[in-house]
Amino acid sequence: MRDLLSEAIAGVLQRPARSALTSLGTVLGVGAFIAVLGLTGTAASQIDTRFNAMTATEVTVEDTGGNDARRVPLSFPQDADSRITRLNGAESAGVHWKVRLNAGQTIRSAPIGVSNGAAARTPVVAASPGVLAAAKPHFTQGRAYDAYHDSHRERVAVIGSATAARLGIHTLRTQPVVFVGDTPFTVIGIIDDVQRKPDLLLSILIPRMTAEAIWGPPQDERAKMLISTRLGAATQIASEAALALRPDHPDYLRAIPPPDPKALRTAVGNDLGQLFLLLAVVCVVIGAVGIANTTLVGVMERTGEIGLRRALGARSRHITMQFLTESTALGLLGGIAGTSLGTAVVVGVSVAKQWTPVLAPATLAAAPALGLATGLLAGLYPAWRASRVPPAEALRR
Repeated sequence: MRDLLSEAIAGVLQRPARSALTSLGTVLGVGAFIAVLGLTGTAASQIDTRFNAMTATEVTVEDTGGNDARRVPLSFPQDADSRITRLNGAESAGVHWKVRLNAGQTIRSAPIGVSNGAAARTPVVAASPGVLAAAKPHFTQGRAYDAYHDSHRERVAVIGSATAARLGIHTLRTQPVVFVGDTPFTVIGIIDDVQRKPDLLLSILIPRMTAEAIWGPPQDERAKMLISTRLGAATQIASEAALALRPDHPDYLRAIPPPDPKALRTAVGNDLGQLFLLLAVVCVVIGAVGIANTTLVGVMERTGEIGLRRALGARSRHITMQFLTESTALGLLGGIAGTSLGTAVVVGVSVAKQWTPVLAPATLAAAPALGLATGLLAGLYPAWRASRVPPAEALRR
């Protein structure tokens, strides 16, 4: 065994350039294997973190009305926002619903004239001030309406930047007005982005109490509540919300907690893993083919050496083991180098993206063994060919 290893190492070191090129395929294949699995785990972890940071802090409460749905069109009390924000873990909350306009009522920015077709179809949403606080909008101009506007039934509105452009509203300095039918609403804020409920960007938001005073309770669809919580408190808030809002009839409301982020992470991780693992396997196969091809060419070039060894007493199995050990050594070296390269890629990408790198220890331990197995399999046929070379013919060459 000692002689076998020394001969194999000598064969690798005698041709360093060829040995490096031979193992390059294994280096790239194992490196791709490590990089793919590491980046897949890292990306899944990052998705999980971002999911937790936003979606896992959002609770929706639906107004079902229970058995009294027809008799009770609106189950949320007037102080619903404050009742929820008094719960431990709740940050902000608000009630909202889509207003059903009367026949012939359109949206326009002038008291008379024909409204823009797209603007006329803009939905009007009744939303308490807590909705804007929970959605976390970004204002390009103005501000959000507050509890004073809501309690005093002020006719004010917050609109999205796209809606403002369709209505020809470019500045709030002139105190522009949006007409919903014949009812004017002073625009006090324009938003261009929200962290929750992106459909608000395409709506005209007016205070809840104002909408109730003009159009009454919800008609087409029942009201909902949007709740923003601290991280980790969503499940608790979901279990307490109905009782906090309607202690007399908690069955009128149904709280929907956020979905489990582990399910999303598992699904995304599986999809990414299956796709990129296939690419890594292709790279490993290409590396194995490269080793087999180069080793086979080496056998042909070393025919004289093989004949001399056979003439000195080496048997076929000795020749087979020599070339097989050489290809296995090249595969092992390629696996170690590929593991280092793949780990460096994962860490480098994570540092550039400010992520936390995720690499399974079992994957790092198995990667060099994968390179060794690749070299072993790739060297089977060339080693067999080397053992079949006739000694007399080899010496004549």
